[in-house]
Amino acid sequence: MGKARRKASDAGTERAGKTASSVHASNSASSSAAAHPRQPPGPDSAADPSAEPGSDGLDSGISAAERELFGGKLRYDSSFVQHEQPLLKVGFWGMAKALPQMVAVVVRAAWAADRRALYGVVAAELGQGLTAAFALVAANRVLTELFAQGPTTDRLRMALPALAAITVVAMCSAVLAAWSVAMSGRLEPQVERAVSTRYYAATARVELRATEEPAVQRSLEAGKFGTDSARRMIGSSTAVANALIGLAAAGTVLVTLHPLLLPMLLLVAVPKGWGAVRSARREYASRRHWVDHRRAIATLLQYVTMPHAAPEIRVHGAGRLLLRGYEEMSASMETEQRRLAREQASTQLIAAAISGVAALGVYGVLWLLLTTGGMPLAVGGTAVIAIRTSTGKLTALVTQLNRTYEEALYLADTEEACALADQHTIPTAGKALPKRVRQIRLERVSFTYPGATRPSLDEVSLTVPRGTVVALVGVNGSGKTTLAKVLAGLLLPTAGQLWWEGDCAPDDGQEGSKEGQEGTGASAVEVREADRAEVFSQVALLGQDFPRWQMSARTNITIGDGTTAADQQRLEQAARDADARTIVDGLPYGWDSIVVKGYERGTQISGGQWQKLANARIRYRAAPFVLVDEPTSALDPHAEIDTFARLRRMTDDGTTLVLITHRLAATAAADHIYVLDHGRLVEEGDHAALMRRNGGMYRAMYEAQAAQYGHPPTRQDAPATAQHAPTDQAAAPAGQAAAPAQGQGQAATASEGGG
Repeated sequence: MGKARRKASDAGTERAGKTASSVHASNSASSSAAAHPRQPPGPDSAADPSAEPGSDGLDSGISAAERELFGGKLRYDSSFVQHEQPLLKVGFWGMAKALPQMVAVVVRAAWAADRRALYGVVAAELGQGLTAAFALVAANRVLTELFAQGPTTDRLRMALPALAAITVVAMCSAVLAAWSVAMSGRLEPQVERAVSTRYYAATARVELRATEEPAVQRSLEAGKFGTDSARRMIGSSTAVANALIGLAAAGTVLVTLHPLLLPMLLLVAVPKGWGAVRSARREYASRRHWVDHRRAIATLLQYVTMPHAAPEIRVHGAGRLLLRGYEEMSASMETEQRRLAREQASTQLIAAAISGVAALGVYGVLWLLLTTGGMPLAVGGTAVIAIRTSTGKLTALVTQLNRTYEEALYLADTEEACALADQHTIPTAGKALPKRVRQIRLERVSFTYPGATRPSLDEVSLTVPRGTVVALVGVNGSGKTTLAKVLAGLLLPTAGQLWWEGDCAPDDGQEGSKEGQEGTGASAVEVREADRAEVFSQVALLGQDFPRWQMSARTNITIGDGTTAADQQRLEQAARDADARTIVDGLPYGWDSIVVKGYERGTQISGGQWQKLANARIRYRAAPFVLVDEPTSALDPHAEIDTFARLRRMTDDGTTLVLITHRLAATAAADHIYVLDHGRLVEEGDHAALMRRNGGMYRAMYEAQAAQYGHPPTRQDAPATAQHAPTDQAAAPAGQAAAPAQGQGQAATASEGGG
């Protein structure tokens, strides 16, 4: 999202607009409908003021275009909409009472970020208040001298010192205002950075399972909208303080001059303040009521310019439908703007009329006091000046208080999200893993996602030995990806145990060797007791929906080991091993090319090329346990066979490979295969053993793939990738099948298609 400063009147709408494209593009799972502690009633609820027909003159209906294109209002089920009605739910005095607590939040953040800048802002605002008071006193002195008896030249000469004082005070006020702007400008980005760093650092440490809980998910999502609110609250809080100090200074001076002047000031200023509050709330209600329409319009327009939608817009004529919808919805918006303008004009006229009547009464009282000798003429003139300046201060106070209150709601969400993230953070300490891990062993491991009615894993027991290829096979939803996350330490079992087993190092400090060697001892650490950071350091992940980092080609690989500085030699080796070096050679700026269009040095690469970069990323990490989920889904058949062979060769140096794929030609080359169904382990063995099992699930899936090419395999068939198996067959399970002919392996591999 952009960080540009918004106008106060468009603060909420711009936030929604900036978020529209990102929410639509990501289609985030975080749009859960679970309730949030502060979530307001839905758009159709009677508790929603904007949903009531006729409320504040608003039409609660939707346009025909919205109903046609979206089936109704385009309202996001997302956390940033929970504060869409704050000013309609809380009155002015309620906001005023909450002001100290709201400002305290941002003051604490500013104190932690830059105390000197905070001192500078406070001093500048207090100084401006004092200069305003001095200006009124000096103005009173000038008027006193001008209205005194005597020649005009003498009166002007006597007023010169006070006029000079006013000039000096004005200069000081200008300097202090500039100093406040400078200090605020210095403080704002630091506060935003401090709040953002705290939020994102806390979010990055949250247990993966906790992010599946709707309440946690919603809170974490809501928190991100408060990071830039911290910055904006510096400016709005400063403006509130400026207005309050100015009003206090004017009131103090007037009370000193005459006790009746303060009530007179309030009598004139309050009607205009009421008008400002009324106008602000009406504009806010209109903006919030129509924010769904604005989102719908933004969605239509972004489709028109989206590259991936361009073909259908041109061939299918979808652009005409989108533009027609835009014109209809825009016409509805224009009607609303005309209605709002009429009502705002009426409010301003009413406020001006009331204020005018009040001013007439005040001036009448002033005339009476002046004619009866109850007030000097100079004091009356000072009162007029104070009333005019204080009215503007009151209007500014109302506007900035509205803005501060709204921003504070989002900042409070960030504070809440950080606190919740701290409750669910991944522990930073634990037992050290064995020096040389021999295997990962699961004992009756179960895992159930929050809110799920059945477990994704149900009492799974298996072993992943070091230096082998272990394949996880099953239909969609069988629990393969969940099992991989459990193996990686991302998800902790809800039942059962997961052990990292290996050898302890000898007392002389040398690393333990293979199991059974004299001088070493067995060691096992259960994952809940382990140092999770160390567990993660042992694992490299390549998910099915791996991140496509919109960065340089270099970073897309070196980000696989974000704890160390980039190593060019490791980078080159990883790229060669994954057959990604030729991709980089073809990029216009080599390693410095940004692998996405839309930027300078940007270029577009294919899905298969992305997959090779991702394969290079796990090689760059050089972790002993590698988990890959559909690592060839975007590759052509020849590249797929080559990639599986390259992955298989990773075990030559003792790396363990856990492979999840529907390409059973590749799983057939695994040392051991585990077959999952509805979260349970139903079959296991090597390819040959599973193919000998009549009625087995694995055999049925393998034969179904091969049958697409009209050549059902025999139970001894294995894919071409098996020819790359290690020559040391002693490490493989007994009965490992020999490699079949190349053509058969290609047929089975290609049965699900390449990129």
